[in-house]
Amino acid sequence: MPHTPVDPISAHHDSDHHVADHHASVHQVSDHPLSAHDVSPSPIAAPLAGIPQAAADGAGRHVVVVGAGITGVTTAYELLTRGYAVTVLDRQRYPAMETSFANGGQLSASNAEVWNSWATVLKGLRWMFRSDAPLRLGLAPSWHKLSWLAEFMAAIPRREPNTIATARLAIAARERLFAIARQEGIDFSHETRGILHVYRDRAGWEHAAAVNRLLAAGGLARRPVSATEIHDIEPSLHGRWYGGFLTPSDSTGDIHMFTRRLAQACRRRGARFVQNAEVTAASADTRGVRLGWRTGDDVGVLTADLVVVCAGVGSRRIAAMLGDRLNVYPVKGYSITVELHDDISRRAAPWVSLLDDEAKVVSSRLGPDRLRVAGTAEIAGFGLDIRADRVRPLVEWTQRLFPAVATDRVIPWAGLRPMMPDMMPRVGPGRHARVFYNTGHGHLGWTLAAATAALVADRIAGDPAGRLDRAA
Repeated sequence: MPHTPVDPISAHHDSDHHVADHHASVHQVSDHPLSAHDVSPSPIAAPLAGIPQAAADGAGRHVVVVGAGITGVTTAYELLTRGYAVTVLDRQRYPAMETSFANGGQLSASNAEVWNSWATVLKGLRWMFRSDAPLRLGLAPSWHKLSWLAEFMAAIPRREPNTIATARLAIAARERLFAIARQEGIDFSHETRGILHVYRDRAGWEHAAAVNRLLAAGGLARRPVSATEIHDIEPSLHGRWYGGFLTPSDSTGDIHMFTRRLAQACRRRGARFVQNAEVTAASADTRGVRLGWRTGDDVGVLTADLVVVCAGVGSRRIAAMLGDRLNVYPVKGYSITVELHDDISRRAAPWVSLLDDEAKVVSSRLGPDRLRVAGTAEIAGFGLDIRADRVRPLVEWTQRLFPAVATDRVIPWAGLRPMMPDMMPRVGPGRHARVFYNTGHGHLGWTLAAATAALVADRIAGDPAGRLDRAA
């Protein structure tokens, strides 16, 4: 199956495909193997109450944001509100065409548990030869993969504090995202019915109860529910369940719709988008930053005062050009979008968002006519092929749990989650004072991006405490 998505939001075309200062070539940059700047976000004290109409922190300084997914576009927006001139550089023709295209849709502080555990490692080994396994570890070795796996295991002792920090960040992020949506009038098929985690046996439920204590330490309110309550919360759900946990404050929405519309808001605020532009070289010195890019046969150089790398799975390559080690690895996920094209399917599909812990599958209702079902994780390199044996479990899950939903119109998709080994995004400065990062969010990019964008913008503005902490 082809993997190139067709963009459903095509009314606004990206016109800024070229920039000034064209050159036939750019100078090469060094690639240092190590950096001391793997910076995780700090815990957030309070959410932001509103978005400023204008700010003077940037004083017209020019920042290049590399990447036009959810993290790049939210970063551009935060910088614009602080008075910076912003250019967004992206390798796709439109924003939000890679991992921000068709994810699971959940804005889920309840999914803040990091994956670093020996149980995850054992499952990966046990499922290596199952093509339909929820977690699949590819057999082909590479130094990148091996180093990432070694660092993943080294981070296991930090699982609990990292989970608590992620929950705090997720809570701050959703308030920030909602404020942005209100400020800019962005409709993104937002549903505020909570997220229901369901478990088939006692062991799974008891593990969730232990995780719940960590989430509570991060400030998240989540309550246990019985099998009977599960049916009351989502009557359309079939199957036998031991119990579950409901997070009423979690929600769902269309990441692609939000990101594209926020990109339009950024343009209205003066941002320039350079699309179809692959970064070929990057350097920083005391005078500024310099990025070489290529689009087809056209090449160019973009200069600015600062750069923020938000390039998803491409961040590792760009960081190396800038002298930093950023061990982001692509963890592939799949989704299907079920078109609810008849009244029976629309009535039979769930409105409450679900996470089936055993199957590692989530569902989100994206308006009356679409159901998004997503899951699986492949640690197998950069391939974006859509495999039938990975899509089939998502279709079968839908058919088992919602048997009256028609699955004759299903759109499959695959994307690469940019994951750091410890599952914590890298937000902050690089080795050089003009270089910053906001990347490595893994499966929680949609959930965390609004907060990490504000964090990195505050760092750039020389305000490390930041508006997130100061807000009432």
